[in-house]
Amino acid sequence: MNTPSIFDTRIATLALAGLNGAVWGLVVSILVGSGLALLTGLELRPLLGPSMVAGIGCGVVHAGLRRDDFGWRTVPSLASAGGFVVLVLALSLGRPYAVMMGDGLLIWLIALGLATLCTQWAIMASQHPIRFGAMNRFRRERAMMLSLRAFGFVFFGAIVVLPLYVMVMTSLKTQQALLANPLNLLPSFEDGLLGPFRSYIELFQVYDFGRYIWNSALISVATVVITLLFAVPGSYAVSRLNFPGRSTLSRSILLIYLVPAIVLVIPLYAIFAKLGLRDSLWGLLVVYPATTLPVALYMLQGYFRGVPAELEEAGLMDGCSRLRVIWSITLPLSVPALASVSLYVFMIAWNEFLFAFMFLDDPKMFTLSRGVVSLDSSEVPRQHLMAGAVVSTAPIVVIFLWAERFMVQGLTSGGVKG
Repeated sequence: MNTPSIFDTRIATLALAGLNGAVWGLVVSILVGSGLALLTGLELRPLLGPSMVAGIGCGVVHAGLRRDDFGWRTVPSLASAGGFVVLVLALSLGRPYAVMMGDGLLIWLIALGLATLCTQWAIMASQHPIRFGAMNRFRRERAMMLSLRAFGFVFFGAIVVLPLYVMVMTSLKTQQALLANPLNLLPSFEDGLLGPFRSYIELFQVYDFGRYIWNSALISVATVVITLLFAVPGSYAVSRLNFPGRSTLSRSILLIYLVPAIVLVIPLYAIFAKLGLRDSLWGLLVVYPATTLPVALYMLQGYFRGVPAELEEAGLMDGCSRLRVIWSITLPLSVPALASVSLYVFMIAWNEFLFAFMFLDDPKMFTLSRGVVSLDSSEVPRQHLMAGAVVSTAPIVVIFLWAERFMVQGLTSGGVKG
């Protein structure tokens, strides 16, 4: 078998570094241009061609000069940063973001500086295993995995953060400011400290969002309670008791999710109309537990299987009934799982929209998601819709961040049997 020559290895190393640099030059240019455009309101258009070429040069220089000894670690960074600036300015004719130096010197310098620093950091973080003339299969695969992981973090982070930023900033603007410059999302305090929060004040004073929050909280908490009342004994029976059809029931719990919710809406609508449950919160209290119960059963039965059976047997030998064993032994040991299931069910009920949209017509009965959609009208300013989305999102985010440790512990504890 012919082994690759040192020349071929170095060419492959530079090609890998150049590809990595091109990707990060493109990604950083888009993120910096978009971010500064939303922060300043200026029409910044990143030139992707010069950024990619400069990124290729950055990656090649960094890989060609990188050595393992300490003295050479700063040289590639300085050389590649200088080359990036020179290439971007030369290829874009001094307009890296379609803005002349004289049109906005500070923004021009900030954009170029951020692009340079972020590109250098991304290349250093993703291709530090690359060594010129000292590459092997392990280093190449590690460099590729680091680059893909960093790209995934940046890409999905931007997808999550950017819409949230636009939503929050738009809710703090006035209609006149949005029409004057849609890109400028910075709030104005000309009308006082409460000026940017006018949309939120009007949501509760004019659009009765306080009632919507109460309805959603009531429905969500009631859904959690009803779901746990059925899920705890059901999942315990599947995981602990022997009865005919136990394995079949255990495997078929999640089959209800194979039926799309849209298929169930029409028959449920007809049934609820005849029973007088349409346009009522009682109808949602029937549907929501039915949709959340399967996933609660599936999550809890895995955790109950991980609880040592010897503890329950000891309780039974001491004279406790099966219900007393569940209440005094199993449930206290299952607090993380119960917390994670409760949080998951609460989020499903809080964010549910389809059934609330189909069953509720009276504004006094609207849940929060249904109330936010009612703001999507030409008669309602756009910033009110964004403020409603923030009000709908903020509570569930706060609850999730507070209870995240319980959710992670509850989801992983049932993965290994006791």
